[in-house]
Amino acid sequence: MSVRPETRVRCDACGIPARVARPSRRTTRVAALVAVLLLLAGGALAGCGGRATTHHKPGTTHEEASGGVGTLLEAQDGTGHRLREVPAQGAPEVGLSARPDSEDGWNLQLAVKNFRFTPDSTGGGALPGAGHAHLELDGRKLARVYGPWFHLPAAQVPQGPHTLTVRLYADDHTAWAVAGKAIQAAAPLTAAPGGSAEHSHPAGTPSDAATPPGASPPDRTVTLAVRDGKAHPAPDRTELKRGERVALRVTSDRADTLHVHGYDKELALPAGQEATLVLTVDRTGLFEVETHTSGLLLTQLLVR
Repeated sequence: MSVRPETRVRCDACGIPARVARPSRRTTRVAALVAVLLLLAGGALAGCGGRATTHHKPGTTHEEASGGVGTLLEAQDGTGHRLREVPAQGAPEVGLSARPDSEDGWNLQLAVKNFRFTPDSTGGGALPGAGHAHLELDGRKLARVYGPWFHLPAAQVPQGPHTLTVRLYADDHTAWAVAGKAIQAAAPLTAAPGGSAEHSHPAGTPSDAATPPGASPPDRTVTLAVRDGKAHPAPDRTELKRGERVALRVTSDRADTLHVHGYDKELALPAGQEATLVLTVDRTGLFEVETHTSGLLLTQLLVR
């Protein structure tokens, strides 16, 4: 029979060794259980219990399909997002109208009902009547919309008649649907020569898709390109100071979408045409700039 070792100390008063009581088995088991519970709690806070993130790995979608609202269908919206069906009564609704801007492009209004825009919780579980919208031009995604108003630059609309579509999505990027159909609205749009609606820029004045007339020029301009499935130049870091305005000028040989993580800014990249996104970096950190379809990392914005 094995004997557990005992630790003995000597009494200061009489000098006689005294036996020190060993911890009971029950005490040991309780301590071990508490340690396990603390470890599990820490993992939950750092993992699925923490705040959801909108970041995703290149080549994948944002969709998490989480939350118990409505019924998650196998059907998709045509862009790879599953439908989340809810009853018609009390379901989100959206309307779309477009009016020419006095300087450039169009101002779009999304009139929603039973719905609220929640940019702060994008990437989390689906919440009733909440989320964001996607804006499409002739079935091609232009941007993600986080509010009732959106400015569409003329440079993003080729000459001729088009159809604008907005579709409502939950925070987990599933599309809200009723009776098996995505909740969306459409509006016609016709661009005159030069990409404008009822006006054009003076001769010799370029149309900047991201810098409003009268605005100060950006502090930094970063020129990037995507050719044959590769980023040019090779991905690197662009160091910026907080508060600076940076212009990302990107040309892609295939239609794609530019995404700035952390700021959740998106820009449509027409095939073979330069597109520009001007961004004020108002928070510090490291933010990746990548393409959605090709899943390429173009650069990292290091803001100090």
